[in-house]
Amino acid sequence: MDFDTQIKLAVYGHFAETGRRPSPDEVAKLAGSDVGSVLDAYARLRAQRVLVLEADGSSIRMAPPFSGVPTQHVVMVGGKEYFANCAWDALGIPAALHQPGEVHSRCGQSGEPLHLEVDFEGPEPSAWLFHCLVPAAKWWDDIVFT
Repeated sequence: MDFDTQIKLAVYGHFAETGRRPSPDEVAKLAGSDVGSVLDAYARLRAQRVLVLEADGSSIRMAPPFSGVPTQHVVMVGGKEYFANCAWDALGIPAALHQPGEVHSRCGQSGEPLHLEVDFEGPEPSAWLFHCLVPAAKWWDDIVFT
């Protein structure tokens, strides 16, 4: 397995296990490497759109569908709390973890709380609509805004 894949798996494994972003030191320890090599891999993974980094280049903002920062989209899976980057990613967390989950969020228009059960078949039926202002082809132009 190549080094960048090792780093990606260490990052995602840490998110799955803890519900929070790992520090470069934690990733280096998980991968049996040094922080400088981890940060170099982060840059390559960012170029491949696998990670979104903070301006410092060492803190993970997003490892889709996981958010490295608190958001309004809270997902409960297996007794752990995760933050999703957006409503779409909130559905992706139970899928990524291969477990049922609960999404807690709020309507972007009304602010009303939203709660949705997600199982192996996907989300429960609802009358909700998912609307994206920005076309998917443009999401990476400003992925944090999108």
